[in-house]
Amino acid sequence: MEMTGERRIPAPRQQVWEALNDPEALRASIPGCETVERTAEDAFTAKVGVKLGPMSAKFGGKVKLENINPPASYTISGEGNGGAMGFAKGGADVALEELGPAETLLKYHVKAQVGGKMAQLGARLIDSTAKQMADQFFDRFAARLTPAEPEPAVADAAAPVAGTDTEYLADASGPGPLTQHGAEGPSAGGGKPVHRPNPRPVDDNAIKPLRLMLQIEPFGLPLQFWAGCVLMVAILALMFL
Repeated sequence: MEMTGERRIPAPRQQVWEALNDPEALRASIPGCETVERTAEDAFTAKVGVKLGPMSAKFGGKVKLENINPPASYTISGEGNGGAMGFAKGGADVALEELGPAETLLKYHVKAQVGGKMAQLGARLIDSTAKQMADQFFDRFAARLTPAEPEPAVADAAAPVAGTDTEYLADASGPGPLTQHGAEGPSAGGGKPVHRPNPRPVDDNAIKPLRLMLQIEPFGLPLQFWAGCVLMVAILALMFL
């Protein structure tokens, strides 16, 4: 079985190289992987659960890194045993090409051989399963290295202006708003008193002539009496004339 491909990774080449050599990053990216442990500077052991058609098995294997050229390339080779399901062995050439300060092109070429019951399932099923696992690996690997997008900034609410309705709305326990066009009393919203900031004072001199007029008594009778008589005459004239 042979498989060749490439994948763009949105991360610097050095960061991608470090992740390819990080046991935890590899464990999180390999489908069905249970453990990846470093046994030497250039060697790992791994346990992976694999489902191939109607068969499932757990493989325990050893991986060795060769032709190491950091951070540009290396060759990975290994073999694994799945018990009654069979065995797998092979290798892959991995190369990293720097496309920019924050983007890397990962190229790979895999050669593998399988045996036992697993080989009896047919090359087509084995190839499709291997391609599916490779796609899942690179999707997870790229997602792990993709920087998180910053959350959109939320604009701060405008501060309430003192002495206005905005101040009243911002603090429900504060005093009621000021009004320039209403009398004092409860507000329409929740019964808070509304205050007039500049009520007009009563001018005693302005109402003094009215009070003096009401005190006039022609022929000893109050002015209200004569006003009533004039009103009565007007009513009789409208009725009979």
